[in-house]
Amino acid sequence: MPRFGKALPAALRDGLAENEVELIVHCGDIVDAMAIPIFEALAPLEAVAGNNDPPDLVKRFGRKKILEFGSVRIGMVHGHDGTGRSTLARAENAFKGERVHAILFGHSHVPYCQWHGEQLLFNPGSPTDRRRQPNYSYGIIRIVGKTLEPQLVYYPDKSP
Repeated sequence: MPRFGKALPAALRDGLAENEVELIVHCGDIVDAMAIPIFEALAPLEAVAGNNDPPDLVKRFGRKKILEFGSVRIGMVHGHDGTGRSTLARAENAFKGERVHAILFGHSHVPYCQWHGEQLLFNPGSPTDRRRQPNYSYGIIRIVGKTLEPQLVYYPDKSP
């Protein structure tokens, strides 16, 4: 945003509301601060900066963080820098040696939801820029006690 619109797609807004989302987590490339209040009107926002974010967003959000939900620790990174030949490898390497139950990442716009041992690696794709993907997407992760329940959600139309 704003290049891909000035409002969130209806499918995303409706899906977040239906799932009673308590926190929105953005894995980078917000691009313009005008998007922040749009997300925050729906739920509190946690984010990391991506390679297309200006210095003010990098300063505000940082490039990497760990969120804690009780005993569940979730690492967030965009995935564009660091060591590794792929976005997935760079995301994994960003938290090497740290105890996190899940790693959320973006950059590639390719949805990914796989367990690597007991660690979830999760890329929600993009709700506004599907690139070469057949559909737009976002993710929902429910935390029930110490259990993570991830879900990728796909939709074909990004109309507001």
